[in-house]
Amino acid sequence: MNKKSVLNIGFDDTDSPTGMCTTFLAYKIVDLLQKQETEFLDFPKLIRFNPNIPWKTRGNGAVSLKIKTNQPSKIKNQIKNLVSKYSDTKNGANPGLVFFESDLIPSEFTKFSNLALWQLINRNNAKKFVKKNNLDFYYEGNGQGLIGAISAIGYDFHDHTLELLSYRKKRRFGKKRIISTDSVKKMQEDTFPYTFNSFDTKRGRVLITPHGPDPVFYGVRGENVDSLVTATQILQSDEKLDGYMIFKSNQGTGDHLKNELNSETMKPYASGTLIGTVSNTPKITKGGHVFFTINSKNNEFWCAVYKETGMSTIASNLIIGDKISVGGGV
Repeated sequence: MNKKSVLNIGFDDTDSPTGMCTTFLAYKIVDLLQKQETEFLDFPKLIRFNPNIPWKTRGNGAVSLKIKTNQPSKIKNQIKNLVSKYSDTKNGANPGLVFFESDLIPSEFTKFSNLALWQLINRNNAKKFVKKNNLDFYYEGNGQGLIGAISAIGYDFHDHTLELLSYRKKRRFGKKRIISTDSVKKMQEDTFPYTFNSFDTKRGRVLITPHGPDPVFYGVRGENVDSLVTATQILQSDEKLDGYMIFKSNQGTGDHLKNELNSETMKPYASGTLIGTVSNTPKITKGGHVFFTINSKNNEFWCAVYKETGMSTIASNLIIGDKISVGGGV
């Protein structure tokens, strides 16, 4: 019998604003693998990278899987076929797929992943990375998806949450999602604080259902598996779903804000935290947005706090000399 090898699989950018979803591809891959002699070594990983990237589709999330198999070559070919089948390349998707056979992840992967959390990475750097490290990879289009594919394999969890994503049957793609608002409200009340960001009580608004044509019906974020499964039992809808899958994620951890920004790293599309002192009186503009300057290490930076963040009132009450730490994007 062949010895089983550990195979890391990373993929990204399989979706477009008009359809498909990288997590749905993961769902299809896992469905395929569990029908074979495959051992899953961890939850599927859904990693949200720099949210400030202008060409992200929705949440700038990439996915990786870690499995044990005695048929790595066969599985690689099967997954390449699935990536090709479930990528919306006709509408702008640029899928990238990377394989790495090893239980231990080299530091080069982790460093690349850490940069992807807060920086803008050129796709040519990703192409150089896979070639330099002699990786088995595949991409279509311009190869933008290789960045997320490498980074998802290299991501090192220091904290995590879980997300249960449910998927629609193909005939329902693009149709209006109908779910009982009262059941979502009850679900949040019954499972909080072990689930979060499910229902906006102030506005009476459901937060778990996306609004686009992608295959996701709803997504519930939480801290443990039992709470997520309980949540699905409380939610009410007449729509028959295809199934669901739980991902291990860095959502809600503030990962992209851990890097402290300065005059050298304050580049377009970077994310991070700026620490300094308020250096002018905040001004409230039309629409309720607040603007002021921060002095950090003898450099002046403009800061905008938009009303939609819910923090504009706090920002408007700042005074010159206040020492603050602000997280956001350039």
